[in-house]
Amino acid sequence: MSPLLRQWGRAAAPSPADWPGLIEAYRSWLPVSEATPVITLREGATPLIPAPAVAARIGRGVTVHLKYDGLNPTGSFKDRGMTMAISKAKEAGCEAVICASTGNTSAAAAAYARRGGLRAFVLIPDGYVAQGKLAQALVYGAEVLAIRGNFDRALSIVQEMAASYPVTLVNSVNPYRLQGQKTAAFEVVDALGRAPDWLCIPMGNAGNISAYWMGFQEYARAGRCSSLPRMMGFQASGSAPLVQGSTVEHPETIATAIRIGNPVNREKALAARAESGGAFLDVTDEEIIAAYKLLGGEEGVFCEPASAASVAGLLKRAEEVPSGATVVCVLTGNGLKDPDCAIANNDAAFHTDLEPTLPVVAGVMGF
Repeated sequence: MSPLLRQWGRAAAPSPADWPGLIEAYRSWLPVSEATPVITLREGATPLIPAPAVAARIGRGVTVHLKYDGLNPTGSFKDRGMTMAISKAKEAGCEAVICASTGNTSAAAAAYARRGGLRAFVLIPDGYVAQGKLAQALVYGAEVLAIRGNFDRALSIVQEMAASYPVTLVNSVNPYRLQGQKTAAFEVVDALGRAPDWLCIPMGNAGNISAYWMGFQEYARAGRCSSLPRMMGFQASGSAPLVQGSTVEHPETIATAIRIGNPVNREKALAARAESGGAFLDVTDEEIIAAYKLLGGEEGVFCEPASAASVAGLLKRAEEVPSGATVVCVLTGNGLKDPDCAIANNDAAFHTDLEPTLPVVAGVMGF
């Protein structure tokens, strides 16, 4: 447990005034020094929420928790890696950063770069970034370049840019990104008092599953947990290169955050699967949306579609979960990232064009 979390105790939640951001909270676990200018928006310390409705669908005494990283400052887990990447870029004297993005990375890169006084350039696949994410990047002041091509082409371009021009790449090929993201595993262990039996997580570029595995391993080596979880990675069926074992040239899925056909962290993710005895599985868009609705309608948790892939995958593999197991499903982003999906995919009653009178309103309500 980090010194700050030890001070509060596992049962005590840190107040916003006390939480210093993940770099200061886990400083001894991260490659920073007194010379590192910490660029932070007080990211981290996201809740681990019990999910009884999900657990009830599995039964057999299984408990399920949701690691809801959609409550980070820009609404996704990308803030964890970006506080590290931008802080180290600032330390190195960098003046501009660049990334390719399906949305969340661009939002985080823009926010932290501007916080640190750096220029931010983001390449996005034109027409395939949810409106909430695009709005963030623009408001944070990024210079957005929309290309006629998919994420994988955008990533190739920014890698070439960073190799040829004085601009720092902050996609997850940047090693500091995964260093920041590994702190989510620390928080899970700190909250549970142990590692979960299963860690279910969506996979796009596969940096997050790699970072979680790194974090669990580091805590285990330090004696902070006595076991390691099975790493269960889930991809959308139309964008499942790690499940299929080959690049997907034209990935398609409603879960735009994981619409990636050639993940740059492929080898790290495969190692996490092998070393943990885990598994990779694809889930259909229909299964993702069913889980998305379940989380909102029964757990009261609004996540973006890609996040729901972790729960969809868990439910698809429910029979394999050991009796009495503790499962953590990672929810990588906030539902407000993609409002169009929410409007198009819900079972709510939405009564429109009503006369503004008490009898009419009461009648619709059933009184």
